[in-house]
This record gives sequence, structure tokens and C-alpha cells, in this order.
Amino acid sequence: MNAVDAKRVLETALICAQQPLSVRELRVLFDDAVGADSLKQWIEDLQLEWAQRGVELVQVASGWRFQSRPAMREFLDRLHPEKPPRYSRAALEILAIIAYRQPVTRGDIEEVRGVTVNSLILKQLEDRGWVEVIGHRETVGRPALLATTRQFLDDLGLQSLSQLPELDLPQALDVLDSSASSKSDTFFSQSEFSEFQQGAADPR
Repeated sequence: MNAVDAKRVLETALICAQQPLSVRELRVLFDDAVGADSLKQWIEDLQLEWAQRGVELVQVASGWRFQSRPAMREFLDRLHPEKPPRYSRAALEILAIIAYRQPVTRGDIEEVRGVTVNSLILKQLEDRGWVEVIGHRETVGRPALLATTRQFLDDLGLQSLSQLPELDLPQALDVLDSSASSKSDTFFSQSEFSEFQQGAADPR
């Protein structure tokens, strides 16, 4: 298969996929007969070919996906003018604490916030796929250790936690208020994450 046909296969698979596709999954398209280097080169070629369009090919934690560019959001929102439900201040605070201090226990979160953690909020974050239990602390009661998930990174459009904005926790709690509102069936937009980053310079 020549490069043109191979890129057509990749492009079709990525456009039709419901979730990001990893390099390993993409290699299955070619019965593992294509090396990772060739695959990555074709992906880079596709990125260039789509560079001037309203959709871009990006890499997130789970793999590669096509998504709309931030500049298109204003127009796409007109198709769905209703406002998505916003997360409560408490949910955003808990999410920020977990994201920036993980792994943490429920007790750690309560120590930072100074109030008891509502179990329903943790369940909401777990049901959203943003938070999960990754183990237990070896102490009295063996409390569960909470951390963010790969889905959390995907929804923020990030490849790793190292790409989170370098904010002090108090700032993170504040700016999350305007950037963590998202429809339950979609991911954070790039523009929302830009607001998250800009909030570090101008916290409310």
C-alpha cells in the first residue's frame, strides 16, 4: 500500500472513531505490517493537510483524534444554543485538588477545603470518568487514593498531567469555575482550556 492510500485509511478510521485511537490501534489497520515511524509520519502529513481547515488532528492522552478548532466553537454553538449544566463550586474544588495533588485521599481533600466531602460529588466525578481509585494508603483504615483518569486528560485535550497549567492551588480552584463546564457527551474545548490557562494571570 502506498502512502496516499495508507493516509486515506488512517483518515477514515480517525474520522469515524468514537474515541481517540492509539498508535497500536492504528497499526491494526495494516495488520501490524507498518512500522510506528511510518505511521507517525503519515499522521504528521495528515495534520499538515488539515492545517487550514476547521477541524484539526490532535494527540491526547488516549491517542489521536479529529476535533473542531477553537475558532469554530462560536458557530457550532449555534446548533446547540442551550447552556450546558455547570458543575458546582464544590465539585470544581475537589476536581482541582485531585488534579494538582494526586494521588489524594478523601481526608486530604477535606483538609485542604476545611469541610466534609460530599460522597455524591465524588460519585459525580467518577461517573463522568474524570476520577478513579488507584489504590489505598497504607495507614489506619486504608483510605482510597484518588487520581484523575486518562479520560480527564482527553476531555481537556492534554497528553499528560505535565501539560496542566502551572498554577497555585488557590488559583486553580478559582479558574476551574469558568473552564470545567462541559456537556456530558463531549470533551473540553481548546478555548475553554485557554481560559483555564489565562486565569492564572488574572484570578478572580
